[in-house]
Amino acid sequence: MPVVYDHLHRLAQRHMAQERPGHTLQATALVHEVYLRLMDSAQPSWHDQTHFYALCARMMRRILVDWARSRQTLKRGNDPPALELQEALAGVGRYGADLVAVDDALAALSAVDSRKGQIVELRFFGGLSAKEAAEVLRVSEETVLRDWKLAKSWLRRELIKERPVREISRGA
Repeated sequence: MPVVYDHLHRLAQRHMAQERPGHTLQATALVHEVYLRLMDSAQPSWHDQTHFYALCARMMRRILVDWARSRQTLKRGNDPPALELQEALAGVGRYGADLVAVDDALAALSAVDSRKGQIVELRFFGGLSAKEAAEVLRVSEETVLRDWKLAKSWLRRELIKERPVREISRGA
């Protein structure tokens, strides 16, 4: 159990590092919320360790998106700053509204091609390698890499349509 907790805490810290400064949730609270949701589920829905961590990463993303949506509802009328291209590609921004835009784009991608949506969740949000994602989805690693590349392009295009995106130089 300590190994699982440590891994989940590192995953939560990675998610929280992408959030805006002063976020009211902390990594520990995020892990605890995931635990509570796991305990509320009737049947375990994971097949192995890799699949379990991917499921936990998805739950963390849902918790953060739900939090961002509730914050956005409270602050209607305030336009969030333009989404940085690197943040758009990463899938999580520093502001809750960015996370909501990325979640909406990911939902649209999943509606068009569910496997590509799953690959984004597993690779980015779950922190899985292409090989691990291929094992979870039961496809080849090459398929995952090809779909990952297409999914990133598709998400970038959707997010650019959503609102202005600033290009950032590597040195900035």
